Amino acid sequence: MQRKGSERSPVGAAALVAAGAAGLALAAPAAASSAASDPAAAGTVTYQATLRPLNHQTGSGRLTLRLRGATATITEHYSGLAAKFNGKPYPHVQHIHGGARGMCPAMSADRNNDGVVSTAEGLPSYGPIQTTLSVRGDITPKAGTNLKIAPMGPSLRYKRTITLSPAAVASLRKGIAVVVVHGDDPKTLSRKAQKEKSELVPSLPLAATSPALCGVLKAMPAGGAGTGIGSTAGSGESMGTWLFGTGAGLAGAGALARVLLVRRRGRVACRPV
Repeated sequence: MQRKGSERSPVGAAALVAAGAAGLALAAPAAASSAASDPAAAGTVTYQATLRPLNHQTGSGRLTLRLRGATATITEHYSGLAAKFNGKPYPHVQHIHGGARGMCPAMSADRNNDGVVSTAEGLPSYGPIQTTLSVRGDITPKAGTNLKIAPMGPSLRYKRTITLSPAAVASLRKGIAVVVVHGDDPKTLSRKAQKEKSELVPSLPLAATSPALCGVLKAMPAGGAGTGIGSTAGSGESMGTWLFGTGAGLAGAGALARVLLVRRRGRVACRPV
């Protein structure tokens, strides 16, 4: 019996879907491999950290870092920190830490039970200094306790473009870079802590170098920081997700092909002789 051309279209559609699925299977790994081998291929990557208080402080803030290669443009604001230090504007040294667990410490990190997580006690959580966020001049770890180039006072509006060290770039890429702003209000600390000296600069009180704000730098989706809408996937993966649902591109394609083929056979079997 001669089959009409219109009856062949479902089979053709099934073949088209199957071919498209095969194309997606080949294209997606290639796109993923390309992105993994060249992280800079995506251009500028935006990272953000929400700065939350530590050690009984009450401040808050946010830092945004836009990274292209090793060049970082940083914008930051915070408020609510201690205002005065020995009658002068309080110097709040701040840094990008990395190379450790990539997290802000819990109060359980306080090993000597003085009610304060010191900078040293927080190191297992956020790691050593990799970049100093000074207002001018030196940005290396050596400038980490230089009060003369630290932000001053209870609030800050900060913008600076700097070249990061390879270690800092690596921590950002791995998701383990942490921003720490130091300088606690002594009045908020225990009597024991108020009498202690900084383990970093013994001539200073513990409060001067203890963490006050902390936030983990997280990569934001391209095209809309903080929106939660991903755009880092390749176009092939995005199309597969749109057609068949997340994680089900190839399975969905195969299922659709089988349904079309069954429908085609059903119509042929039911034709009168």
